[in-house]
Amino acid sequence: MAMILRHARTPVILLAMLTTAPSAPPTERARWAAQAARVTITRDDWGIPHVRGRSDADAVFGLIYAQAEDDFARIEANYLTALGRSAEADGEDAVWADLRQRLFVDPAELQRDYAASPGWLRTLMQAWADGLNYYLATHPQRKPRVLTRFEPWMALSFTEGSIGGDIERISLSDLKTFYGTPTPPSPEELGMVPREPSGSNGIAIAPRLTANGHALLLINPHTSFYFRSEAQMTSDQGLNAYGASTWGQFFIYQGFNPSAGWMHTSSTVDNVDDFAERVVRGDTGYRYRYGKALWKVTTRVVTLRVRNADGTSGTRRFTTYRTHHGPIVASKAGRWIATALMWKPVPALEQSYLRTKATDLAGYMAVAQRKANSSNDTLFADTKGEIAFLMPQFMPVRSDRFDYTRPVDGSDPATDWRGLHGLATLPSVANPRTGWVHNTNDWPWSAAGPDSPRAADYPRYMDQVGGNARGVHADLLLTGKRGWTAETLHAAAYDSYLPAFARLLPGLVASWRALPASDPRRAKLAAPIALLDRWDHRWGYGSVATSLAVFWGDQLWREVGGFAQSERMNVPDYIATRVTPEAKLAALSVAVDQLARDFGDWRTPWQAINRFQRLDDAIQPHFDDARASTPIPFTSAQWGSLASFGAKRWPGTKRYYGTSGNSFVAVVEFGPRVKATAVMVGGQSGDPASPHFADQAARYAGGTLRPVYFHPDELKGHVAREYRPGA
Repeated sequence: MAMILRHARTPVILLAMLTTAPSAPPTERARWAAQAARVTITRDDWGIPHVRGRSDADAVFGLIYAQAEDDFARIEANYLTALGRSAEADGEDAVWADLRQRLFVDPAELQRDYAASPGWLRTLMQAWADGLNYYLATHPQRKPRVLTRFEPWMALSFTEGSIGGDIERISLSDLKTFYGTPTPPSPEELGMVPREPSGSNGIAIAPRLTANGHALLLINPHTSFYFRSEAQMTSDQGLNAYGASTWGQFFIYQGFNPSAGWMHTSSTVDNVDDFAERVVRGDTGYRYRYGKALWKVTTRVVTLRVRNADGTSGTRRFTTYRTHHGPIVASKAGRWIATALMWKPVPALEQSYLRTKATDLAGYMAVAQRKANSSNDTLFADTKGEIAFLMPQFMPVRSDRFDYTRPVDGSDPATDWRGLHGLATLPSVANPRTGWVHNTNDWPWSAAGPDSPRAADYPRYMDQVGGNARGVHADLLLTGKRGWTAETLHAAAYDSYLPAFARLLPGLVASWRALPASDPRRAKLAAPIALLDRWDHRWGYGSVATSLAVFWGDQLWREVGGFAQSERMNVPDYIATRVTPEAKLAALSVAVDQLARDFGDWRTPWQAINRFQRLDDAIQPHFDDARASTPIPFTSAQWGSLASFGAKRWPGTKRYYGTSGNSFVAVVEFGPRVKATAVMVGGQSGDPASPHFADQAARYAGGTLRPVYFHPDELKGHVAREYRPGA
């Protein structure tokens, strides 16, 4: 098998060496080598892989192999999480997250699902496993922590690619209290630690509002940093998709093809529900009340392997319980709590893959009929000029007289799910008269301005959070505007306005002005108040007001975040409506003191505080004020910044360092020939020795998108390396 390596346009022929795993029989080794020979990986000058295969399966093989080259550790970590096997690597600390996963993920059941899957999907899953195993066989220096071999059925454990899956809504402290020992909720679970809102921004603009008559799409996921890679995958069977791919998955999660583009945002719908069960214990086990009958609580033993502190392996066994609503995850007020959520691995994987080949809105909706997307709103655009805002297609039908944001009475049959909504009954929007749609993890009732769905026409479970400051920001940018170009949409994605502070600061200023003349706070806070009062509410590198406002807001966030969470309110809404003038002034005093203590003067510009830093390939982040870092001008999405940078102080630091927010940004123009620009956080590679470990950091900070080499003639002249897997 030959590899063609191009560097500085000089072709060199090398032979690929296959170091086979001891467990791989000759027939398997031959299959891997044959498939590798049908795949070409072209790395551009940013290290991004453009993978081509004869078949879709060949492209899957090549994509996952390229991912493994860039960051195998994150692939393995994602599947340890998805399979409920993290404790095999991380020990006791991971047991409860593993148990939570295994309440739904049963390896034997996934193997049966794999066997019953359509043939085309089994072929892709086999190619996925083969690509990972071929990578391990040809890279003996790579030592997996646990997963030394991948089986095709494992792909069904991780099918949707969202940041923070539905399962993560289950409290680990509640789970541990029920199945283990009483455990108080963590500050993070209580909302008392500032945590960047997970989600994303998406905007689609119709041709009639653009300067050249082409539809536009903004793709702006907000995730944990390094959660996804960037890639293009093509095949002779018609596959040609480009965008962000979650480590370990074989489809483009957010991206575009020559005809259409899709952007997912975390939805505010309520489609994960808790049922409070009336459980009694009898001679033959537990039963629960359902109507006038007593139904049997089913049990299943879950055995987890756990790495001991001395490096040996042990096991933990749990007898888990389930009702027809779902597994038992907690006990509250004398009731067992069962959680119901979507668990449709095969349709979910089908939908995630097939939508990447949809060429228009009708084709995308045909794939969506599988109703296996539970957590994502979608912004869509295509070359026909169609745009759409789509709700998650997994939407259980329920009685609107119950409040499903809290546990409902599981003994009342009227609370049960009654099948799924048809797609036409969801509050989606296609081709609105406004000419634009957006979503910022807010309610659907402002997705298209005056052409948005009306809340009164839909069940209240279609939204459980409400609006947010980013939604207000997007409305301001889009309403009444025409002549859009890719460049102006790019500028809008980095618009510096912070509407939350524009709303909150007048109340703070009024509170200070209401103080008696004799109050010592009048003198102490006079200069900070004057600065905030004349601020234009825009972030910037040199902005002292941004530093002061964020420190003030974060202090209140720590104080009231838990209360806001319990009332299902955004923190800025809670501050505006619930926080007293005294508390607002006290928080400003704390912020002033904190800035002076940490930086020598409360008049510290934002660029001295808010930083990007990537020291090594550790999955758990850590930071060091003494080492180099890059200033970031934008702020947390909590305050309405569309460009999101979730940052905070870390152990041993005074500066803020970001770990989530903008992770991939792309602007796509759907003309006769699709064009795009993009940037990702840090770089493509997880290897600190790679030139692509942090080569995009400066562009990321400045919001400077680079050209996407989607078409072969665009890629020409930007090829750093071309090769076949295994070389």
